[in-house]
Amino acid sequence: MLRTLCILGAVAPFASAARYPQPLEASTYAGSTQTFQFPPAGVTATAADPNFPGKSVVGYPGPTPTGDEAFAIETAPAIAELNNISPIVRPDTADHEGYEFDVVHSWGNLSPAISVPAGTFGLPDSSPVVPEGCSINQVHILHRHGARYPTGGSAPAALAGRIHKAATATGGFTVSGPLSFLDTWTFKLGAEILTPLGREQLYSLGVSSRVRYGELLKGFNDLPVWRTTSEERMVDSALQFAAGFFGVQQYQSSYHQLIEIEAQGFNSTLASYDQCENSNNAISDIGYDASDLWAANYTVPTIARLQKYIQGYNLTATDIVAMQQTCAYESVALGYSSFCDIFTEQEWKAYEYFNDLIFWYSNGPGNPAVAAQGIGYVQEFISRLTQTRITNFDTSVNASIVSDETKFPLNQPIYVDASHDTIISAIAVALNLTSLASSGPLPTDHIPKHRQWIVSNIAPFGTNLVAQVLSCPASDKPTHVRWILNDGVVPLTGVQGCPEDVNGLCPFDTYVAGMQARIAEVDYQFDCFANYTAPSPDTILDGRYPSWLRNGTSA
Repeated sequence: MLRTLCILGAVAPFASAARYPQPLEASTYAGSTQTFQFPPAGVTATAADPNFPGKSVVGYPGPTPTGDEAFAIETAPAIAELNNISPIVRPDTADHEGYEFDVVHSWGNLSPAISVPAGTFGLPDSSPVVPEGCSINQVHILHRHGARYPTGGSAPAALAGRIHKAATATGGFTVSGPLSFLDTWTFKLGAEILTPLGREQLYSLGVSSRVRYGELLKGFNDLPVWRTTSEERMVDSALQFAAGFFGVQQYQSSYHQLIEIEAQGFNSTLASYDQCENSNNAISDIGYDASDLWAANYTVPTIARLQKYIQGYNLTATDIVAMQQTCAYESVALGYSSFCDIFTEQEWKAYEYFNDLIFWYSNGPGNPAVAAQGIGYVQEFISRLTQTRITNFDTSVNASIVSDETKFPLNQPIYVDASHDTIISAIAVALNLTSLASSGPLPTDHIPKHRQWIVSNIAPFGTNLVAQVLSCPASDKPTHVRWILNDGVVPLTGVQGCPEDVNGLCPFDTYVAGMQARIAEVDYQFDCFANYTAPSPDTILDGRYPSWLRNGTSA
């Protein structure tokens, strides 16, 4: 049975479960892995194939005059919101609340990015549109890669392995009701690279950014230099953004793509966890410890409800979380997942909070090594703002890159950097966007009624954190700075000296001084490399190890 609803300006199918058959014995291939590779083996397409000449050979391009650049962020009365989740089929919930409740935006960092409502971060009267009387001088766009397959060894892959093992064991297992699909379910997900939705997201973000900020291209006297890291999904995301921004036939000759190596032993502020020891040990695990406590709590009634539909396989909290993750990953990769509508609205809210806990305590304000991971990007941002070279290299900043005026120019009107969810979360902490942490710390035994730290608003697939450098009144000299996260303006009152402002504006010189003070107070070497344990209870709100606990620790 299908229901329909008007969503995001278009009529979209609304999936709900069909009538369930009698109990089914799972096939022996249930949970097995399926893969497919295209193009077919041994088949290649090259520009040199004489049967398919390129456009320069064919000719006849038709009219090609260009128009003027768009500048919608300054000239339009409102923004065009990013709300499209196509090609995902929006699922229902087990209690049929999906018409009002949107499952797709309950997946934390696995949700697709959308424009958050005005006021999400505390400024209800603000807008990404440039305030009246101001003009925009410069924009800094920091975005996450698009939707991807799960990482290797992920919970969905492990779930498939357990199901397949049970299916091939003596006696197998039987399923009924909402779990009937498991009798023939197979694992179709790859690992880590972009899905079709992920490619679409970054292309669309590039188009949106060109329409909003294209006028700033007139300030270039050379080609832009934009950055990403070397992982496949990162490079693909950067290229998709550029193709959307410049056009598929023009982008390769319209800018320079700097690719920073993402691996142990190489500094990069866009993948700074590789160089921070305490982001790769027990300190980084405290979010997972917290989420495990919560999962042991919230999955109990879910297990009791679903266990009666599967015989010969004992469900655990690990299975429930993995099934919810599989819903998200299958949806962003395949368009739909049968795992989605077996959970109720409340169970999806609990899963959303599961992800919020991970990020708060492992990648957000509650982790003592997180501000350190983000502070290198802050140094680069201030370097660009002030057109002053970095000379102190004791963080994740790559000295060979930022010291090179070709690779790291300081006079661009548009900067674009591609990074990861955990790094963007860390950068938000390092930037002292304290409104995101205003309702923390997060408890592990219940969901607080009011919380600001919601990962689907902060670091979803395709998230974008944008700094606008403005002049008010309009002039060639910048007078103000503000930050916008997924189209929600973020207050800057956490930055030393920045006043309350309905538009999130902070005077330029005040902002620079405040961030220089923030850089000075973050002790990268201690927070990343000192031998310490996270405080218990963990009441950290600023991503730094508390100074009053340093006695007895060693650097």
